[in-house]
Amino acid sequence: MEAVEKKQEIEVAGETERARRASGVFPAAPPRPGVAPTEVEARPQRRSFTAEYKRRILREADRCTKPGELGALVRREGLYFSHVRDWRAARERGELEALRPKKRGPKPVPPDPRDKKIAELERENVRLSKRAERAEALVELQKKVAALLGTPFENEKS
Repeated sequence: MEAVEKKQEIEVAGETERARRASGVFPAAPPRPGVAPTEVEARPQRRSFTAEYKRRILREADRCTKPGELGALVRREGLYFSHVRDWRAARERGELEALRPKKRGPKPVPPDPRDKKIAELERENVRLSKRAERAEALVELQKKVAALLGTPFENEKS
């Protein structure tokens, strides 16, 4: 009887596991030995190869004549056949720059000198607008003081 109950528990556990996977909800990963739970692991870095390394591998690959030698070279160096293929194609095209690692991501756009001038003019415009508002406020204050003292303001005389 206990064996039947145990089997039913396993089937239920399997169903819930399948349901979790189907729904995208996964239980927390078990702790890994040797890594503290609060420790953050370093993010893996993309490999980059120097031009000299690429040339050396291409020289060795060109010397491989027997079947399996190129595969052994690639495995020993931890490379893919596509690396060798791409490096050979770049060498044949005469692209010396292609043997250097390329910087990834969007290319930086040089700043337009007009943008700098526009920003400078906008700052000046804001500064002058504030100055004009202060001057208008002072004129209004002078008008009110003149009205309180009973002396007409110069603009109001005419």
